[in-house]
Amino acid sequence: MPETYTKEQLEKLFDQLPEELQEAVFSLETSENILNACRTYGVLTEGVSQIADFVGQVLMGLLPPSDFQKTIQGKVGLPEVLAKGITKEINRFVFYPLRPALEELYKIEITPPIKTEGEKEPAAARSPADKEEKAPPRKDIYRELTED
Repeated sequence: MPETYTKEQLEKLFDQLPEELQEAVFSLETSENILNACRTYGVLTEGVSQIADFVGQVLMGLLPPSDFQKTIQGKVGLPEVLAKGITKEINRFVFYPLRPALEELYKIEITPPIKTEGEKEPAAARSPADKEEKAPPRKDIYRELTED
């Protein structure tokens, strides 16, 4: 967290957050999503803790979500492509599920993550009808001999 905030100030900010953001700040699920995003893009331990700090800042209302990518790129020293990939994952799995609370906190509108070309929708997001893989129809070549 920024050094300009005292522990008391941070506690006061935390107490004013909506309950779902308070839970997300210390959530195991949030931590796992951050770790998974960092592992996917090969970010090592020190970088993971810095990125987790910045996620916490977003959840606490100290860092606008729109500045997250630029911040991790500059402060963690990540190349743009890695910062963009990690930001996309964290937006998808951490920030977007908390969209209503974050929009209220920052007085902004958060749009859903955009799928890139060739990217498949996650299985969990598909409807049950879509989950069944349908094979294309093909001619029945099996013929059974019958006795007349």
